[in-house]
Parts: sequence; C-alpha cells; structure tokens
Amino acid sequence: MNFLIASSTEDLCELLAEDPSRQLLAGGTDFMVEVNFRHRDVSEVIAIDRIEELKQWRHDGDSVLIGSCVTYREIERGALSTLIPALAQSARTIGSPQIRNTGTIGGNLATASPAGDMIPVLLALGALVNVRSRSGVRQLQVDELITGVKTNSLREDEFIESVRVPVLRGPQEFLKVGPRNAMVISVSSLAMVTDIDREYIGIALGSVSASPCRSTDAEYFISENIDWNRMTVRSGAIENFERLVRESANPIDDHRSSSAYRTHTIGVLGRRALLRIFRLES
Repeated sequence: MNFLIASSTEDLCELLAEDPSRQLLAGGTDFMVEVNFRHRDVSEVIAIDRIEELKQWRHDGDSVLIGSCVTYREIERGALSTLIPALAQSARTIGSPQIRNTGTIGGNLATASPAGDMIPVLLALGALVNVRSRSGVRQLQVDELITGVKTNSLREDEFIESVRVPVLRGPQEFLKVGPRNAMVISVSSLAMVTDIDREYIGIALGSVSASPCRSTDAEYFISENIDWNRMTVRSGAIENFERLVRESANPIDDHRSSSAYRTHTIGVLGRRALLRIFRLES
C-alpha cells in the first residue's frame, strides 16, 4: 500500500485529481476496521490529519465553520460544546476516549452510516457541508450528501472540507438507545433543536432509516402547540406528537434490533427530548 501525506487542501486536491481512487485517512476509526476485516482493498492512502486548516474551527457570527478533521473530543468540550450543545452531546456518546481523540466530524459524515451519531444533529440544525475538489467548492445539505446506507454523493475527486453549523438560541437535545450506556452503536437516536428567535423546532432521527430522516410532520404539529414565551407545550399534544415521530421512521430488522423496537424507542426519545426542553402547560 502506498501512503501519501497531504500538506494542504491544495495539495490534497491535486493528489485526488491525479488518482480519485486514493482513500482518504484522518482518524481511521471506520476505515481501518474495514481494512482489518478485509472488507476493503486499498492500494493508496492519503493522510489528511496533518492539514492544519481542516483541524480548525471558527465562530462566524450566527454560525460555526468546523473543519472536517476536527475531532469528537474537541467538539464535546470547551467553547464549541457551548455553541452547539446537541453536537457535543452526540460526540460524548461515540465510542471510547481513544475513538473520540481520533475520530472526526468529516469521517462521521463521509462514512454515511445510518447510526452515525452526529448526522441527526447536523440535519436538525440545517448544517451545510462544504465539499471541495480542484474544480472548486460545492455546498450540500446533509441529506443531499448522504444518499443511502454508507453511500454519499461525493464525486470521485471531492473531499469534505468543512461543515457550517448554525448557532441557535434555544435548548437542544441528543438522545440515543443502545444495549448499554457507553461505547455502543445506536439502536435509535434523535436530535431536537430549537430557535427561540424564529420559534423553530427541528427534529431528526438516526438508525431508523437508510439515509438521514427529518420528522417534519411532528415538527409542524408540535410547533402549533408550543408557547414560546413560556417555553411550555400542551399536555394533550404529547401522544399525537409521539405517534408522528414514530411514523417518520422506516427501520429494518437486523442483528442489533427489530424494526418494532426501533419504532417504539424513537417515539420514546421524541417524548423525552420534548419534555426536557419544554415544560408541560399547567
């Protein structure tokens, strides 16, 4: 296997333009598992974890621009966790400390696993993914980037450069279900974000569909039953809201869970997240 090291994004563009089949390697927490189990045959690898601009993030007014090689550990702590709390919550649930020290937000997106924990948060927030090649930069929504189970719409010579995430004024929650409390792949997960200024609520689901899934019917319904000034929700709306969340899911049976259990738990997560953010109307 030939091992190449990219020193800048311009260098990376040229290396991919020369041979688009080259595999990018940052944290390698998903890629190396596939290589070790012989699920992937790779002849050339480009290491991108030394490109400084991909390892940085900055707060630009009403949004945060996060380089694709920013690690889960950096997202879960410090200033970034205050700006985007749901993203920090999801980062804390990913793997072991060793995984969080090396795994990256760009890798989570590019792998495109239905169980990718950051994906529901980014979808609910309306994040935009900047993808780059020698031809220029394209901007994609999360559900435009991820097209199915471990498939994405990146062109052969493109890579994920950064993610622009809105900074909203309002509570956020990320919840997941698994067979234990830590170091576990999600059986189901849910992100709920709010924007008090726009009276907006965003809900996205994980592990219950082949590609990223918004619960738009549940969003529209519950927004009509929220008092944004008092941050309360009508108690009579909870049951129908939970039903709408369940109906948004399209899960499968696999070795980790049945579709029936996933459908049940995603409704429970929706209720829990809602009642963590809003008080019941008295």
